[in-house]
Amino acid sequence: MKSYQHIVSSLLATTFVASTLTIAACSTTPQSAADRSALTAETSGFVSGAKATDPTLTKFFENSVGYAAIPSIAKGGFIVGGAYGKGQVFNKDGTLAGYCDVSQGSIGAQIGGQSFGELVFFETKESFSQFKGGKFALAAQASAVALKAGAGAAAKYQNGVAIFILNPEGLMLEASVGGQQFNYQSLVDVD
Repeated sequence: MKSYQHIVSSLLATTFVASTLTIAACSTTPQSAADRSALTAETSGFVSGAKATDPTLTKFFENSVGYAAIPSIAKGGFIVGGAYGKGQVFNKDGTLAGYCDVSQGSIGAQIGGQSFGELVFFETKESFSQFKGGKFALAAQASAVALKAGAGAAAKYQNGVAIFILNPEGLMLEASVGGQQFNYQSLVDVD
């Protein structure tokens, strides 16, 4: 019994340290022009795919103050878990405002891994300014709409934010956006 507890404790500690180091080693902005170009292409394809999957999303693109598009978030864990992804932030008119990243740590009933893309729309100037002002976090009870045809028609903003998840892949027995933390770097600040 003692060796089983030791193995579980070691696994937890290793998973936590690996998740923390992975998230800490990542930078909000892609470091090279080639990396920025690759992220732009990936983001553009992701946004086009989201619009094709659900044409009713048009109202969010047209009526939001701005939005963040994170084409790929990888999430995994065994009791202790983490998630990370990079994306781009756009103004209402579709111009690039900057870069963002999202991270999430969690402890609890979870096992497995998954990846998905995420769109975060901002309803008001205040919510968008809050996002661009530094660290932005979703409340623990925050939820996202799984994007499929017609999902955008019934979706509503909650606390000035609407979140959509696209293309979830993998198996994870815990899937939530609550507790996600975002960092933002303005395009002006990029070398």
